[in-house]
Amino acid sequence: MKTPINRGAGEDNEILFSLKSLLKGEIMYSINKNQSASTNPSPIFTRILSVEIPGNIKTGDEGKSEEFTLRFTTDGPVPFPQVIIRDNGREILFNGDKIESTPDHKFSVRIPKGLFLPGKYSVQVEGCRKEDWRSAGGGDWIKWNGEFTVNRPQTAAKITSVRVKGSSAVKIYFGIHKHMHQPFYRAADTSYWDGEKESIFGSRCGPYTHFIPDAVKQYSAGGLPHGGLSTSWSGSLIEQLNRCDREGLCGGCFRGWNRGLSEISNDKTSLGHRRMGFTAFGYFHPLMPLIPHRDIVKQIALHSETIKKTFGTDTSGILFPPETAFHVRIIPALKEAGIKAVIYDSIHRYRSCKDYPYAGINEGMLPPNRAEQINGAVDDWIQLKNIWAGSKISPSLLKPEYIKYEDPDGKVYTIIGVPAERYIGNEDARGGYGALQYEQVLGQVYDSIVSNGTFDPAHPPFFILHSDGDNHGGGADSYYHHNTGRMVEWLKRDERFELTTIDDYLEKFPPDPEKAVHIEPGSWSGADNGDPQFRKWFSMYDQPYSPDLNSWAVLTALQNHIHSLEDAELTDERFRKAERLMLTAETSCYWYWTGQEIWDRQVTEAANAALSIAGDLIGKLKAGVDKTGPTIFAPWVTPENPGGKTWGQGCLRDAEKTATVHTFIYDINGIERVELVLRSGGKEDRIPMKSSGPYPSRTSPSATADYYRMNLPGGLGDVRYYIEAVDRKGNRSRSGLERIFLE
Repeated sequence: MKTPINRGAGEDNEILFSLKSLLKGEIMYSINKNQSASTNPSPIFTRILSVEIPGNIKTGDEGKSEEFTLRFTTDGPVPFPQVIIRDNGREILFNGDKIESTPDHKFSVRIPKGLFLPGKYSVQVEGCRKEDWRSAGGGDWIKWNGEFTVNRPQTAAKITSVRVKGSSAVKIYFGIHKHMHQPFYRAADTSYWDGEKESIFGSRCGPYTHFIPDAVKQYSAGGLPHGGLSTSWSGSLIEQLNRCDREGLCGGCFRGWNRGLSEISNDKTSLGHRRMGFTAFGYFHPLMPLIPHRDIVKQIALHSETIKKTFGTDTSGILFPPETAFHVRIIPALKEAGIKAVIYDSIHRYRSCKDYPYAGINEGMLPPNRAEQINGAVDDWIQLKNIWAGSKISPSLLKPEYIKYEDPDGKVYTIIGVPAERYIGNEDARGGYGALQYEQVLGQVYDSIVSNGTFDPAHPPFFILHSDGDNHGGGADSYYHHNTGRMVEWLKRDERFELTTIDDYLEKFPPDPEKAVHIEPGSWSGADNGDPQFRKWFSMYDQPYSPDLNSWAVLTALQNHIHSLEDAELTDERFRKAERLMLTAETSCYWYWTGQEIWDRQVTEAANAALSIAGDLIGKLKAGVDKTGPTIFAPWVTPENPGGKTWGQGCLRDAEKTATVHTFIYDINGIERVELVLRSGGKEDRIPMKSSGPYPSRTSPSATADYYRMNLPGGLGDVRYYIEAVDRKGNRSRSGLERIFLE
């Protein structure tokens, strides 16, 4: 097609003014160059006269665009011509020697094959009137904007799978998970609302109402037998959406917000599972590895009740932990809560392998601690291309497996772990099929499986593409609609890949319970790369004062008060209000935004309000029977890799060999003794721990836990340890069993 460029009213005057200025500049340039007027070059361009784009851009055998040429003509020489093609935030630039020109000011750009999938793309043809475009202002640029379409092949070639092990066809299965959450912006006053909240919620009407149902309908209409997705919704988000519905907030866009989601939850796959599964979740979005066992169970139970009440359906029994934060020590709590499988970030499976190919500082994490690297080595490491990937991945490890944990008594707990692929999921979050070149990127996983002979028909590869469902590209209209449609069309002709729900996959390909593995702790990449010690929630831990450590100390004290009241059966309405404040205070967001005072004070404000409400009950407890042992915060170790490597200034440096164990401990009746139980070389040593006193808070809490630290000697190798604390009433508590390698 050929598009003429028409001037609007008043444009002639602008061009005349520009031309006069241009001619003046040309004369000055000519004088400086000792050139005569008769040899002056043509005046610099003032208009783009026409743009030509092929009307039928075809796709090749791989389903991507064939080579084509874009042409444009100007009314003079262009010092710096450029073409920009945009697709869901991605920009492809053509300039310099990629643009050919003729003396009569005609320009052409060859667009290589394989850049675009079928669909519409915006294009900007522009030129700068200054050769040094970096010094140019807005008036120095002349632009034309339009679009072009890459057509779907009328008869797309069906891509077949390679067959191995007899008649088995190699196939890669994948799922999609969309996470939805908003915290209470005032932990002690969940009714708080202002213009900022109105804007935050109002900008997300689509994701919180019809976007997910619209996507799921396309899976069904496209004939994908197992196509679906899982989604997690925090209780705090649901409560606030219900309020928007009742009060007509956000322009009334949340009237009946849950109707479409409830209806689509009845849509079933060919195996009878829900195409849209509500995963289990923590009601207030807690970081589960850092809260007590009983609170994990309660957060999951409250969430399950709310999902049932809001959408008329049960949660799936599969847990998407907030921030994808997982630690094997939470498995006993998950089992008690009725969870059958947990989603985790894949890099922590990779890093728990012997001989893991650590990528250095580009990985965004320190080298794995050797105590975590207890799984066998693999030999199929690949570096993904055409997406950001800070380290190599192992395609053979991308499958559900049982994960195990051994407690201090030697009891082993197992649960199914479902990997969410870190890098591919992160790319999908940019916009889905429009941002992530599924065939090309997933094809690398496929090719590795084939070439390395690691395909197991009983346990084929399966992983989740996980992201926020209400932010950035992963929450955009284009993700759920146009790009979902493109993905469905691709899957219909490419039998190498299949979109499936987690439930469908686990029914068809249950993992082997006899083959349980270890998973390194950690979260997803959105949390400062999700390191094993959850440093995103320990900001400034090495400074004289850390707002994060302060909040953990305050929360630990509050948890002990509430748990003690519960065990003493002092559970009237005052208790229930105080308990809700405690659970609200466990919201991980209150640590995520460290350095903003309003967030740094949230935990203290909730704790003070809870203790004020429960004051009389606490008095009765102290005068009566205390059945509850001390509350022990999950211990952590500094440096992360004693005797190994730690962070330097833009590099890695040698870490101290001596390690320090840290924790917070509180009991309503005071602490009698605390011991660190260290298991090394077949021996068990009990080492007394001394308190440094209450953490020196700056938020004026009513109660705060004592800070305990103890040095460990270097050179002990692979050790296990836990902390045991006894209160003055003789009640005993233990932490989970931890591991660390001391070089």
